Amino acid sequence: MNGYIFGSWAPRIPEFATRLGFDSAQMGLMILIFGIGSVLFMPLSGALCARFGSAIIVKVSALAVVPVLFLISLVQHEIVAVIVLFYFGGFIAAMDVAMNANAVAMEKSLRCAVMSSCHAFWSLGGLLGAGSAGYLLTHIGSVGHGVIVSVVAGLLVAFAWSRILEDKISEASERPKLSLPRQPLPWLIGVLALFSMIPEGAIMDWSSYYLRQDYGASVETASFTFAAFSLTMAMMRFAGDSVRDRFGAVNTLRACTLVAITGLLIAAFAPTPWLAIAGFAVCGIGISNMAPIIFSMAGNVPGVVPSVSLSITTSLGYSGTLVAPSLIGWIAKFHGFALVFACLPLLLLVVLVFSKLARFADHNHGGH
Repeated sequence: MNGYIFGSWAPRIPEFATRLGFDSAQMGLMILIFGIGSVLFMPLSGALCARFGSAIIVKVSALAVVPVLFLISLVQHEIVAVIVLFYFGGFIAAMDVAMNANAVAMEKSLRCAVMSSCHAFWSLGGLLGAGSAGYLLTHIGSVGHGVIVSVVAGLLVAFAWSRILEDKISEASERPKLSLPRQPLPWLIGVLALFSMIPEGAIMDWSSYYLRQDYGASVETASFTFAAFSLTMAMMRFAGDSVRDRFGAVNTLRACTLVAITGLLIAAFAPTPWLAIAGFAVCGIGISNMAPIIFSMAGNVPGVVPSVSLSITTSLGYSGTLVAPSLIGWIAKFHGFALVFACLPLLLLVVLVFSKLARFADHNHGGH
């Protein structure tokens, strides 16, 4: 449901910008507002999950997210846009943190890995949302699309409601006292998460806009960018655990990084919109298992409480998808999106240089 809402939002960004008269820099500021809401709500969600359990936080935040695209379709004023996007960013991020915490609890309960599959279903939701958005926006308009998305999201929440695991809440005496680590390794892994997720955020928020602006693509054609990216990402995430089992986390991370770089370069220099879409699809193959591997690395840093290292990695990583795209919009106003997508591989080269650290992920994966 979370992925479906986000996937439905991505193709609407050009329409939203046009309705309010925003250029890419102004739309970048709106995405920054979304990111600020997300960054503020993420630690709050984590604290509430620790206090009350993740199940109730998943449910409350999911209910808050259900009507958000309908509300966005009614926005006609800049101030209202700021309020709605802050609300959207805050609650979808709170839900994301709570879902991940609940997936960890589920792994402990089942004694097997489910995280990669959970992320795969998020990508599948993104595919369904983005793949249907162009058609619905073209044929029934923004408000009609918002109504349909809200109804589908509500049905998905209703289906999942009674099936969400009621996780155990730790007693206060059992909770370790947390402090920020002084050793650099958790922070370095957090930076790797940031650099691996910035391209993901750029594709989510700007790929449709890029095709509309640089290629003159139709709304329906542009909506296929995030859909193609989500499709390949979902497929590879479903296969992620077995791929890592066979080749190891280090080799998998290196291969994924090289494929992601190739996809970004194809998208940046493509002569046609469909070849650019193909580039984003290739990039989805590469990016798919980068973040799961890096999160596994963070959970197994020697001498650091896993929740502390994971909180650093999560905050830095998600800022790459939630905050960095606003800067990308501002840069693209002056230099174009093609240059932005051509430069993003430089960040992935840093991940490639430090890919040896993925050996920590193998320790975690081997325990399942």
